[in-house]
Amino acid sequence: MHETIHIKQAGQANEDILSAMQRLMTQLTSAPPPNIEELQEMLGAGATTTLFLARQADNTIIGMAALSVFRVPSGLKAWIEDVVVDEAHRGKGIGEALTEACIEHARALGVHSIHLTSNPARVAANQLYQKLGFQLHETNLYQLRLS
Repeated sequence: MHETIHIKQAGQANEDILSAMQRLMTQLTSAPPPNIEELQEMLGAGATTTLFLARQADNTIIGMAALSVFRVPSGLKAWIEDVVVDEAHRGKGIGEALTEACIEHARALGVHSIHLTSNPARVAANQLYQKLGFQLHETNLYQLRLS
């Protein structure tokens, strides 16, 4: 990275984080971004999700990644979700730094395995995940939309 970028866990929900999520989520998905109550729930006490933010030196949020950790009978597992870097800042290693922050946090928590999905059309993201050691897993991923 050429500019100074800091990757930190998000603290309490606030309008700065909410505004950045609303801007970044439109660059990732058609799913609506969270509202302030949902963000507070995600970051509140007892939450199983850790949100990592990439901030420029002026404190502007230019990227994010979420790590959700959960225990199931087969062990402690995690999912990385919603990794997105603002279009103007892509290709500078920020997505890699965000993903590595998720991996290190999961490792510190004793997670057995980390899962993620990525749209095949996101070529750079898929190459990044493979570079970081993620392997394409032959499985059927099912989804049931409830709303």
